[in-house]
Amino acid sequence: MTPIRFTPNQFPTIGVEVELQLVDAQTFALTSAIDEVLRRLPEQMRGTVKPELMQSYLEVNTGVNRTVAEARADLEKKIRTVQTAIEPMGLELFWGATHPFSSWRDQQVTVDDRYHRLVELMQDVARRLVTFGLHVHVGVDTGDKAIMVCDRMLRYLPLLLALSSNSPFWEGRNTGLHSNRSKIMEGLPTAGLPHQMRNWSEYVWLINHLVDTGFINTIREIWWDIRPHHEFGTVEVRVCDMPASLDQVMAITALIQCLVHAISNEIDAGTFQSEYHPMMVQQNKWRATRYGAEARLVSTRDFQPRSVQDVVSDLVERLLPTADELQCRDELLAARSLPENTGALQQLRIYDATGSRREVVRQMLPISRIDG
Repeated sequence: MTPIRFTPNQFPTIGVEVELQLVDAQTFALTSAIDEVLRRLPEQMRGTVKPELMQSYLEVNTGVNRTVAEARADLEKKIRTVQTAIEPMGLELFWGATHPFSSWRDQQVTVDDRYHRLVELMQDVARRLVTFGLHVHVGVDTGDKAIMVCDRMLRYLPLLLALSSNSPFWEGRNTGLHSNRSKIMEGLPTAGLPHQMRNWSEYVWLINHLVDTGFINTIREIWWDIRPHHEFGTVEVRVCDMPASLDQVMAITALIQCLVHAISNEIDAGTFQSEYHPMMVQQNKWRATRYGAEARLVSTRDFQPRSVQDVVSDLVERLLPTADELQCRDELLAARSLPENTGALQQLRIYDATGSRREVVRQMLPISRIDG
């Protein structure tokens, strides 16, 4: 068995990854331009602004940060640099988890051996992955801890999806879902909600088995909604759609950092983990997928449905001492305002008023643009 060693973190450091769409500033359609964009960026940006599966989007990564404010400053600087580079190209960055009208069939795969191996293995399941997400890493101290945190975080994943929902359109249609991205991702055999595992050893065995049997090419092809990341020594939350603005990104980042740290402290204190049926999480994820912030999520404690607003307000109140410890009180408090203005709700309001998916992109662009 190949050893997979977990890199320990003694502080709940955070890293944030945002996947942004490259769109034409006139037509608002997706544009396959990542190679030229990367050529225009300063040398020091290499490794933090990266290509992804399709040439019509890019990924911007922060470094390792201790606070949400530091992560925000990091992202702002990098995204502003990207904006400056792409303006002469007639491009803009669109913050959404799917594109309102551009088709996946028109997108070009990035020239990279790994991506071509993935497409060869997954075929149209991979070619349809023109989706964009927010990934948040939080440092933990052991591999066993990472597995336990992933298990205890499962019940919160539907809430995070509801708060970030921003993909109501697909192939030029209103899908009726607030997060169509989540259903596209679930087409992958190693995506969606993870299997519950007992410890790091079981996780290592599973990864080695999947690679040795040819089911996946590398560990990087595990796309669960939450997963341990052994190289970074983190729990990586991947369930979120790409939110509509940097403010929303940072509010969700604060919520995730506080949740992971609070759960980590509970584990250290020996707190009993009350059990709940995995179908509880599955049904809540569907509710979040279908209705976004307008969903009613069933509590894993008393089994009663509650509004997203009530759930997030109570959770924020409970996490405020943790937020004070991590210096992210303001960002955590901002999570209470997310349900009234998710990206999905904004997109649907614009479409209802204009009847135009191009107008959806045009009006959403200024919301996310980082100026100054």
